[in-house]
Amino acid sequence: MSGFVEKPEPIQVPGLVHLHTGKVRELYQNEAGDLVMVASDRISAYDWVLPTEIPDKGRVLTQLSLWWFDQLADLVPSHVLSTELPTGAPADWAGRTLVCRSLQMVPVECVARGYLTGSGLVEYQQSRTVCGLALPEGLVDGSELPAPIFTPATKAEVGEHDENVSYEEVARQVGAETAAQLRQATLAVYSRARDIARDRGIILADTKFEFGFAGDELILADEVLTPDSSRFWPADTWQPGRAQPSYDKQYVRDWLTSAESGWDRKSEQPPPALPEQVVTATRAKYIEAYERLTGTSWS
Repeated sequence: MSGFVEKPEPIQVPGLVHLHTGKVRELYQNEAGDLVMVASDRISAYDWVLPTEIPDKGRVLTQLSLWWFDQLADLVPSHVLSTELPTGAPADWAGRTLVCRSLQMVPVECVARGYLTGSGLVEYQQSRTVCGLALPEGLVDGSELPAPIFTPATKAEVGEHDENVSYEEVARQVGAETAAQLRQATLAVYSRARDIARDRGIILADTKFEFGFAGDELILADEVLTPDSSRFWPADTWQPGRAQPSYDKQYVRDWLTSAESGWDRKSEQPPPALPEQVVTATRAKYIEAYERLTGTSWS
């Protein structure tokens, strides 16, 4: 059992129809048929959406995504139409709301990996492959791969795991032409972002993208290159052979699995509320990632 510890009630706004409550985002549709995405301050770990929020997290994710969409605009268009607040929306939606094109979404998590860690490391240790792609011997946790690889996954519902799949399975599901487009776009965007991050002293170990179509045009959607969708590591402390410090919710994961939390991850009990020091440290990491990547201070 997993999912929401406390599922929130969506805010009702005149002229908007609520469509979906995700781990972080609320999704609405306006009268023009556009999607309105609102990033909350919710945080998830171990397939649970926790009862404690991280102040400013939704704004950081939204503003960082907007910055990245600008950096990538010549490679692939984004779904963003406007950041203007819908009439009647609460003031708290400011800075965390995107009005977006309604797309025919591709049901694939498009994952790019430039370094070996996470579920890729687990598979590599068993078979020397990641998503069926053969890799050289001798790689360890944190090793840079010879070249970035496309390792897609199925999209899971809230509370469930995404499952890694082969490129051939993606081609079977969405067609060979679309699969090839997804792979090309994913690796092009990852390579651009990796180089930008590297110039700012950050390693982009891996990331995931979502794409949709507007007619025949492939569009980059959802959030992009945030600490929620990517592994960012400080370049100056990178050391293959161990787990790397990261700009994400690692403080949350570490506390939940510590004796202090009292939570058994293998049980069916929901995780407890986060203590203030974990909230503060996690917020600081998100903001540090934003500031280092964009070169601007968070206000």
